[in-house]
Amino acid sequence: MELYFSPMACSLATRIAFYEAGYDARYVQVDTQNKRLSDGSDFFGINPLGQVPVLRTDEGALLYENGAILPYVADRFPAAKLAPVDGLERARLHQWLGFIGTELHKGTFVPLLDRNAGDEVKRYAREHVALRMQALQQHLSPREWLLEHFSVADIYLAVVLNWARYCDTDLSPWPAVLGLLKRVSARPAAARAFEEEFALYRAEQARARA
Repeated sequence: MELYFSPMACSLATRIAFYEAGYDARYVQVDTQNKRLSDGSDFFGINPLGQVPVLRTDEGALLYENGAILPYVADRFPAAKLAPVDGLERARLHQWLGFIGTELHKGTFVPLLDRNAGDEVKRYAREHVALRMQALQQHLSPREWLLEHFSVADIYLAVVLNWARYCDTDLSPWPAVLGLLKRVSARPAAARAFEEEFALYRAEQARARA
């Protein structure tokens, strides 16, 4: 399989899932600012929205959106136990992927990280941080993971929570939330992926400054 990614973006979650599964994917870096691939080709030809992640399956199909890609990867590698198979726990997996994708990823951190977002947009996003984090805090306080066991939902949540440091958002008022971020980050697969992509991110920023 082939993953189109941008360093430290939400596509990092799929890389971590691959590492957890022990799968050697092919990684294609995308310049999401200019919507170009490293060979200069137009990324809009891969995803009409110009966004990562995009997963090309072994059959050549293209999948978009973390909510679709992460369960697909988990299902491809059942031995890694990255997702419940069925029933209520599977529904809860989709519930949390939806929450992370809408309430945190798009609803909170995208506006706070976007240099083009106006002050009113950022103020609106910040006003909702406490409500969303408190909901997570309440859920995580008595448990280690979002579901009964570690899953792709925890991976996605950790990747998004990691952005807090880049937009002056302090997670310490919600220790259970911060605890999940630390637990995921300490896993060998996640630590490796974070380190590799941060190095790629720094190189990308250096090229942009040059």
